[in-house]
Amino acid sequence: AAAAAVLPITAQMLLRKLPGVSASGMGLRLSQKFVFLLFISGLVTLCFGALFFLPDSVRLKRIFLSKSESPAVTAVSEHGAREQPRNAAGEPEHPRGMTPGRGDVTEPGGRPSDPQARERRDKVKEMMKFAWENYRRYAWGKNELRPLTRNGHIGNMFGGLRGASIVDSLDTLYIMGLTQEFEEAKEWVENNLDLNSNGEASLFEVNIRYVGGLLSAYYLTGAEVFKKKVVELGEKLLPAFNTPTGIPRGVINLGSGTSWSWGWASAGSSILAEFGTLHLEFVHLTELSGNPVFTEKVMNIRKVLNKIEKPHGLYPNFLSPVSGNWVQHHVSIGGLGDSFYEYLIKSYLMSDKTDEEAKKMYYSAMDAIEANLVQKSPGGLTYIAEWRGGILDHKMGHLACFSGGMVGIGADDGELTKRQHYLDLAAEITHTCHESYSPTKLGPEAFRFDAGAEATATRLSDRYYILRPEVIESYMYMWRLTHDPKYRQWGWEAVEALEHHCRVEAGFSGIRDVYATTVSHDNMQQSFFLSETLKYLYLLFSDDDLLSLEDWVFNTEAHPLPIIRRNCPPEREDAEEAPE
Repeated sequence: AAAAAVLPITAQMLLRKLPGVSASGMGLRLSQKFVFLLFISGLVTLCFGALFFLPDSVRLKRIFLSKSESPAVTAVSEHGAREQPRNAAGEPEHPRGMTPGRGDVTEPGGRPSDPQARERRDKVKEMMKFAWENYRRYAWGKNELRPLTRNGHIGNMFGGLRGASIVDSLDTLYIMGLTQEFEEAKEWVENNLDLNSNGEASLFEVNIRYVGGLLSAYYLTGAEVFKKKVVELGEKLLPAFNTPTGIPRGVINLGSGTSWSWGWASAGSSILAEFGTLHLEFVHLTELSGNPVFTEKVMNIRKVLNKIEKPHGLYPNFLSPVSGNWVQHHVSIGGLGDSFYEYLIKSYLMSDKTDEEAKKMYYSAMDAIEANLVQKSPGGLTYIAEWRGGILDHKMGHLACFSGGMVGIGADDGELTKRQHYLDLAAEITHTCHESYSPTKLGPEAFRFDAGAEATATRLSDRYYILRPEVIESYMYMWRLTHDPKYRQWGWEAVEALEHHCRVEAGFSGIRDVYATTVSHDNMQQSFFLSETLKYLYLLFSDDDLLSLEDWVFNTEAHPLPIIRRNCPPEREDAEEAPE
């Protein structure tokens, strides 16, 4: 503000030195003018020097130099919840940088200058439009499209909630600039998303798809309908935490609030990846509602985990919500464990690198994973095995292939001597997962590294591909971190494979065998195909300023959530005072 006020004065002084301008009109002698100009020049230099040398210099640099405004929220209240600023009428204002119109749906940004990347990005957008239009035509309001039979699928995963593909697609439609499609999705949410349902809902799936989808739609657009719906839904999930330890059970009836564990989970256990994949969304629920209970629930999960002994520093996949003890010593970076680790590093990043507890837990877990699980195949491929009570199972699931991106985004904040090592490890894991994408250029559900196998599905039951995003997710992150062109090339190979093997007349379908010459489709267009697979491909071929990693983190369903910045000065010109 000081610099902004000074610049017009400096301009006046310089203008008055021009030939034909009288010095007497300023009421100053030449010596006084010289001293005054020195003072002003020093002040301007000091103000702009602050951009580079003050503690918050990175933030200040981006305010002035970045292409896009950085999202930010307000300071912490005495109760731990960040309070929303209020206007003169006492009404809550939108967090700064998250106001309506923050992004422009007709010009979403990120358009690459490279003609090839631009053409490929446009192709991904066409794929999204095609997938959406067929869902709209044949399965509107249902959870997912069955493209072969041209009807909708509801399933029992969401406890009676409908429209999973709609909520999952909101932010993808928005960033792609599909204006009409986004508006019809928004209208459906406003008029038809009924949260008063009774049924067996997965706490995990409802959280990552519905809560995550509504949160990102609100932060991108500022539309109050998304905020209202997501806070109401978040409150309906709270009874799942009513256990002796506070570790939530995996299944909840959204109507009655009763909760229980999955019948297949060992001894009534809660699952690491499920109760460990709530933190990002619940912290933002506190941000929007002002209710600290959401953050308190997920912070308590950390307290429980930090108290109990971890075998070799590893986190097993099954934990009793009653006793707080591990039930089995099965460790996996794939299914059952995966996104717990992802949310540790992303919690740290989302906190603007202030959540030191999350940071410590993540890097300690990484040390244990490297010491016990990371392996090198005879052919030189790096992979992360599973661990069953000390015995290694030499396989990786497709779900574990997110870890290339996870290790990559955590590289910069590790120990100085290990940062390049982490980036190299991320590249090696991503390369291994790319090698599993053969010969159709689509990858199997699981692949092995024993009995002579190298990143190959040796069991028929592991050969299917259900439009999963994890390998492409790692391509996107590694492109953003390195700009190595091979990641865009690998992503384009996946686009061509999806078009050739998975595109049918009425949408996209998974396939039952990635090694078969004759394709057999599974008749399901998963909602995460629209939310994750196509979004990550679109970002891969976009410039880095579209959902910049400096401003956003992605939940495990690829819904972007803004980094929470504390104690930042108001950026709006009409702002008066920061809330106390």
